Parts: sequence; C-alpha cells; structure tokens
Amino acid sequence: MEPFENTGQPDWDWWGRLWPTPAATLRRLGISSGDRVAEVGCGNGYFALPAARITDPAETYAIDLNESLLAELQHLADQRGIDNVVPVFADARDLADSLDTAVDVLVLANTFHGIDAPEKVVREAAAVLAPGGRFVVVNWHDQPRESTTVLGEPRGPPTALRLSPDETEAIVTAASPFSLVTQHELPPYHYAAVFER
Repeated sequence: MEPFENTGQPDWDWWGRLWPTPAATLRRLGISSGDRVAEVGCGNGYFALPAARITDPAETYAIDLNESLLAELQHLADQRGIDNVVPVFADARDLADSLDTAVDVLVLANTFHGIDAPEKVVREAAAVLAPGGRFVVVNWHDQPRESTTVLGEPRGPPTALRLSPDETEAIVTAASPFSLVTQHELPPYHYAAVFER
C-alpha cells in the first residue's frame, strides 16, 4: 500500500526544533512505565525510541510501511541499548492483522491529516486497543502552511489537508467507541487529542 498523503519523514533536526524533548511530550500525553504502546507511522523512531525507554519493560511497537526507516530505527535502538522496541512492517489500515497483542496506547503523530479513509484507521485502532486503552492523535493545527515555519521554511502538510481539533474529534468519535478525554496544546504548531476506548 502507498503511504498516506504528505506524511513523509522529516529529518531529526527540525523534529528537534518542534519537540526538543520527545520523552517529555510523551509523558505529558500520559505514556508511562509498563504501558504497551504502538506508534503508527513511526519513521525512524523519533517518538518510538523514547517511548520504549519510558514503557520498559513493556514492548513498544514501531509500525511503518517504510522498511528502510524501520531498519534505521532498529540500528538506532541497538546503538542505544533499547531492546523493547519491536519494528513492525505494516499498514495502519491493517493493524488488527499486524499486531498479535492488544496495546494500552496507540499513537498516531503527524499522519492523521493525510489518511484517505480515516474512519478505517480509527476502527483498526479500536480493534487493537485493550479495554480502557487510549488513542493519541498528534496533528498540525489548521493554520496556513506559510505560518508554520521551522528553520526558516514553511513545514507541515498543505493548508487544505489540516484538521482542527474539533474536526479530528468528530472523525474519531463518529467512527469508533472512542470518547475524547483530554486535549493538549503542543507549541508551536501542534495539538494532541487523547481518546479513550
């Protein structure tokens, strides 16, 4: 399957400008020791690797359609002595067939805007979450792209693809048994919506 629209992997330099402490961001979103976490669209691990450190000894599943990025993630995990991250070559539209265990938290960062059939992915997220599990959507605010600059250049998805927090909530709750439990501002340009099953 093809990747979602406009969800390519940026380099770590500008990720670091947005989230200089990814572990702190994940903790703020409620991820803690012992949580079984899956990150969909993990790329080379900017969030998945710190998530694995937080959740240790529980496993963190790093899910992506790009085998070379998963290989890079595994190499970085090996270098850093992180042995509880599990790379999974899979599509978000087939999560239930790709994970052999239920998870406590499923993170979808910087991807939701590009999904052509978001209801399908939301239903798959619900299928792999344990009862009481949380679905975390991190999204760019619906600001004009030219106003979301990183290192002096406009970044993020095209303006037309961006979703407001209310739009994200409407899509998720209409397609699943999820309800919104909290929302966080993630300056400078993002928000996170945390849903519970």
